[in-house]
Amino acid sequence: MADSPVALITGGGSGMGAAVARRLLDAGHRVTVTGRGEERLRAFSRGLGDPAELLTLAGDAADHEHVEAAVAATVREFGRLDTVVANAGFATHDSVVDGDPSGWRDMVLTNVLGPALLVRASIDRLKETRGRIVLIGSVAGHVHTPGNIYGATKWAVTGLAENTRRAVTEYGVGVTLVSPGRTETPFWDNYGSLPPGHLLTSDQIAESVVWAIRQPAGVDVNTLVVRPVGQPV
Repeated sequence: MADSPVALITGGGSGMGAAVARRLLDAGHRVTVTGRGEERLRAFSRGLGDPAELLTLAGDAADHEHVEAAVAATVREFGRLDTVVANAGFATHDSVVDGDPSGWRDMVLTNVLGPALLVRASIDRLKETRGRIVLIGSVAGHVHTPGNIYGATKWAVTGLAENTRRAVTEYGVGVTLVSPGRTETPFWDNYGSLPPGHLLTSDQIAESVVWAIRQPAGVDVNTLVVRPVGQPV
């Protein structure tokens, strides 16, 4: 196990992050999962039988010290770091024109600052393993929709992915942006209902993430946009 790859996933206690963690564990990886809810993390670990290959850490993905501590704890526990997945994020589901600004600060910090902090905290370790950075974006970061401030944060993630790739590719580190379309996850909990039409599952998005992570050495898949069939935009 000392040579098996190691991944760190933010916001991994539920939804897409948890699905990615499960698939990586099944594939023989060792995995650290972070999240704000300590009990949710405990429940996730218990549901998997508390495997020795899983480390759960409570923390805020938008807090520099918390992110650095998570990277350090991962390396201390497992001895290396091969992949980071910036999955933590949420939407206020309102408009820049008439929405409630009280929730915007936390959304922007989590969705935009969080991935940048993870890149900064992990890059030295990823250079050592010639590893991979995965940023979870959104179709909303490629297609404009009226007043969508959440979409603006995901446009920032789209830009961050390419800016990061240009900065780290010379070190053999890969960068993949995975942009899901409509997916049935806790993302919609504050929306009031699921959107109409066919939705992807967290496991289907996780398949794309793991596929990108497990590409052969020297292959850098940079952008994956994954929509359900029937989603027009």
